Amino acid sequence: MVATLGVHESVGAVFPPSSLTDALADVADEHGVELRVVPEGDADELAGCDALVTFAYEAAFLSAGLDWIHSIQAGVDRFPFDELEARGIALTNSTGIHGDSVGDTVAGYMLTFARRLHVFRDQQREREWAWPAHDEPFSLRGERVCVVGLGGLGRGIAARADALGMEVVGVKRTPVPVTNVDRVVGPDGLTDAIADARFVALAVPLTPATEGLVGETEIAAMRDDAYLINVARGAVVDESALEAALADETVAGAALDTFETEPLPADSPLWDHEEVVVTPHAAAAHREYAARVGDIVAESLRRLADGDGYANRVV
Repeated sequence: MVATLGVHESVGAVFPPSSLTDALADVADEHGVELRVVPEGDADELAGCDALVTFAYEAAFLSAGLDWIHSIQAGVDRFPFDELEARGIALTNSTGIHGDSVGDTVAGYMLTFARRLHVFRDQQREREWAWPAHDEPFSLRGERVCVVGLGGLGRGIAARADALGMEVVGVKRTPVPVTNVDRVVGPDGLTDAIADARFVALAVPLTPATEGLVGETEIAAMRDDAYLINVARGAVVDESALEAALADETVAGAALDTFETEPLPADSPLWDHEEVVVTPHAAAAHREYAARVGDIVAESLRRLADGDGYANRVV
């Protein structure tokens, strides 16, 4: 049972902590759980909690006597799995809530490049009225997208691409059929799948197996009219290799929501490239984000009250 559930102030990077405590109020009352907002770095408030919902990770979490930590993100690569397991601290995540928001974002990226919307936006800033070159705009119908990773995010991307009339090829650790995906290949088919695609959309978690997954070899395999989309983690892509390919025009462009260093440094050449769309790790942003996290946390509270395990347990 959880007597006191903390909401770490770091969730404020995504939504107000109060929006999550409000979302959890009913289930907390039902199960006699006290909710409290825990300021960052406040060891005393942290020590009074049995469980914590957080965006950030602090080393103090390990010694605070917590039984359970919930990450408001799907990605949990910032958390030390071995140390949590050694201390008997359960870790859960928010996988499964971002498929529509990330899928919409990726569809927006692809439509932006195809219909040259980013160019028109730049022209608007300069009050410039000009058509694009005759051979630049295209339709997404009939174009191929390679979706690397077919978890919740990848399936959300695939559903929207399929609805737009695109051919969808997926790369999955276990290459079994997936709805909205025309063909699924295993990791050993990654380079060939990339080579035939107009868009390559990365939606894998960051693990030792996916770190540097798309490097110089994979980028070189891309068509020179292809676009790389990264809504996974920055470390999945060799950023230097991508920057070189953009400079040499051996790829057409990129839409990047995640980077090796965040925030993206002001001196990064990615800021200034016309065919690069930079977003601030916000592909999952949604007005219902707190409510959706609350649903997962509430489910775990209900399961614990019934003597069952956590929802979305990672460790």
